[in-house]
Amino acid sequence: DKDPTLAPAVITGLLKIWPAVNSSKELLFLNELEELLELTQPEEFEIVLQPLFRQIAISIGSPHFQIAERALFVWHNEYISSLIADYRKEVLPIIFPALHVNSQSHWNPTVSTLTLNVLKIFMGLDSNLVEQCSKTHEEYMIRTAKHKKARDEYWKSLMATHST
Repeated sequence: DKDPTLAPAVITGLLKIWPAVNSSKELLFLNELEELLELTQPEEFEIVLQPLFRQIAISIGSPHFQIAERALFVWHNEYISSLIADYRKEVLPIIFPALHVNSQSHWNPTVSTLTLNVLKIFMGLDSNLVEQCSKTHEEYMIRTAKHKKARDEYWKSLMATHST
């Protein structure tokens, strides 16, 4: 048997060596992560919540459909889903950008459907939180677009100044 008190240390260790370019290894890591989360108590879950869901958000946003699909399947586990529901105010702001992008533009229809299902779960739990995260994400996208436009204009002015 696995000792649940070791879960934070093991999960943190997994996250430190998470494979960045090997999709088959990443799938294995996601499977192992789910097994570890099944044994994790709420106190331990809270300790690893931030780095854990930053990595899950990256996996959700993966263009590799199996990785995105596997990350989204975490919500099919009843125990893990209940932990996420309990800590939704911490989890949703981390993963919302990835969910939003997937719901709008993921090339794989299964991943899009799973993403919408996860968003529906959060809507059912706390629709105000989802709306707040949506608004925050939209504001961030507007700021990012303004910053990019300003940077592009500055670059054009530099090019114009140095090309004459």
